[in-house]
Amino acid sequence: MKNLHLYLEHTLLKADVSQAQIEELIQQAKIYQFRGLCVPPFWVKKVKRDLKESDTQVVTVIGFPFGNNLTESKLAECQHVIQNGADELDVVWSLTAFKSGMNWPKIELAKLAGYCHDHEKIMKVILETAYLSNDEILTACEICRDAGADFVKTSTGYASEGAKADTVRLMRSVLPSQVGIKASGGIKTLEQALEMIHAGADRIGTSSGHLIMEALKNQR
Repeated sequence: MKNLHLYLEHTLLKADVSQAQIEELIQQAKIYQFRGLCVPPFWVKKVKRDLKESDTQVVTVIGFPFGNNLTESKLAECQHVIQNGADELDVVWSLTAFKSGMNWPKIELAKLAGYCHDHEKIMKVILETAYLSNDEILTACEICRDAGADFVKTSTGYASEGAKADTVRLMRSVLPSQVGIKASGGIKTLEQALEMIHAGADRIGTSSGHLIMEALKNQR
């Protein structure tokens, strides 16, 4: 797949990430020209500065990894990371409110989407599909669509399982073409990445982006 790098968001979101690892990630982004580099909020300013002459988008997370933060806290996070140079924000939605049958997830996401779009930034919503039934996934996608999300993302990578091709297909069945899907969690090989893309994913979140690109190169 000639333009596979444009699907990949090379990711480093573990708790013990070091500056040396961030430096390595930046160098890999420069080599492989990933669509995005997804890093913890703390590192956004540095990554934006070091990628200033690159087309790679700086991606970070909001309310990560559980999404239980107050909406006001998530809005404050959005404000700070946008000021520091984030281009795309992956927001963990309020799964606790959704599971409780509240309408709050849509209200919260609409507020966050409005703020991101006012600043010309992209907002993705992380559902954590491992904790949802198929019917809940469909409902969740409809909520994200109606609230103004640009993408719906499968997973944080911290749940019992990550992205599954069948889940991506299910999400694609209800989401309109203008709402993208980001498959994330457990995608480590070229075969897995291509499976997700063929299922309907528009982005792939992976900590193995460099290995996937090398595997693609070795196929040629």
